[in-house]
Amino acid sequence: MRPPGPTPAADIEGRLIRRGDPGYEKARSAAVWNERRPGRFPEAIVRAASEAEVAQAVTYARARGLQVSMCSGGHNWSGSSLRDRGLLLDLSALRECRVAPATGTAPATATVEPAATGQELVAVLTPQDLAFPVGHCPTVAVGGFLLAGGLGWNSRAWGASCASVEEIRAVTADGRTVVCSETRNPDLFWAVRGAGPGVCAVVTRFRLALHPHPASIMATSLTFPLAEVARVAEWAERVARGLPPYVETAFVLVPSGPPADSAPAGPRITVSATAFAATRSEALRALEPFADCPFGELAVARHPPAPQSFAALHEGAAAAWPPAHRYAADTLWSQESYATQLTRIADLLARAPSGKSLVLAPVQPVSGHPALLRNMAFSPLGASYFVCYAVWDDPADDETHARWLREVMAAADPQGDGFHFIAETDLEADAARARRSYTPAAWDRLQEIKAQWDPENVFHSYLAP
Repeated sequence: MRPPGPTPAADIEGRLIRRGDPGYEKARSAAVWNERRPGRFPEAIVRAASEAEVAQAVTYARARGLQVSMCSGGHNWSGSSLRDRGLLLDLSALRECRVAPATGTAPATATVEPAATGQELVAVLTPQDLAFPVGHCPTVAVGGFLLAGGLGWNSRAWGASCASVEEIRAVTADGRTVVCSETRNPDLFWAVRGAGPGVCAVVTRFRLALHPHPASIMATSLTFPLAEVARVAEWAERVARGLPPYVETAFVLVPSGPPADSAPAGPRITVSATAFAATRSEALRALEPFADCPFGELAVARHPPAPQSFAALHEGAAAAWPPAHRYAADTLWSQESYATQLTRIADLLARAPSGKSLVLAPVQPVSGHPALLRNMAFSPLGASYFVCYAVWDDPADDETHARWLREVMAAADPQGDGFHFIAETDLEADAARARRSYTPAAWDRLQEIKAQWDPENVFHSYLAP
């Protein structure tokens, strides 16, 4: 039983907006970065300005039987934070990001609040010659990104971003504030490193282990007609898996590439490789195989290795996910090769109803080293991985693009037994989406931790159809 009687609204120092109040729709819409906002309506919204206000909001919701959902940056494509008949806890005002320099034998760390973005974290770390595997898109807030595991820049070397989370502070379902690490409340610490939008506490602060900034970041790419997808994927996957872990390789498939001297405008597959190396010569040496493609004469565009920065990488990624657009996305981990998977979906990609849609397929997107996968709910769930993004403008086309996305995923996973990544999977595609974003053992443990830390179901669980 939840305790009887209300907690006075005055106890919430942040602004409480009830459904029907002036400003409600603006606050509801602000919780989702995607212009395609779901038709789900919380009963109240609280924009907390401090950890204390987070605790007050959770207590307020619990007393009234309102289930709590949270958002920090709103980039979840399914809009998991918008739930009916609950309280939306907006953490977007919690943006602190500060670095504790190395002292003696203690390495440098960063303390960040959930709404700080990857772009902001890079701006703080780079002048201090430090780095972190931030998300590829610059405006993604670290809160949701880290809770889902985090496939960030250079994750093949540094591991999933949550592997560099050393400690968190969280508000629990009973309104307490707790500290979690591998030695303090380790079960909840395990869960928050991968549980994503089904997490059973509100994380208000992360302490991050940092990495030395790579002395040289170099990037190169080759672009081919999509008709060459099988040959390109087979060659590039073989090359990528033989490269040092500090080289990040990815395929990008688009339905509409610009014309080139050797080919008209049309569908394309690009192989990009970025080296995060200790020296410029080391970076260039690691990227040499991409200059020796055995069918390089078929390329319609080629960018030789050139210096980059995290800020420049973010600028490039921002162009692929522009604001003020409508999005739907889904993911697949598979035991099959990239050549098999990308060939299966190539024809559908070429017929995408929007030229802005794309498929991103990073090769070995995260380190599989056991030391970088310990004590976390997140784990890689296949030999290959891709995410398909439908990107469009007109609300009248929502059904068309959602249907196209699901056709792509059905073609890639004809048996329906693939696994997914909780950060970007289409949670409303089927009831098993959340469960199949974890190993069976991890899923069972998540349920046990939820029952222990949130026995009254104060926090919303995973969105489902």
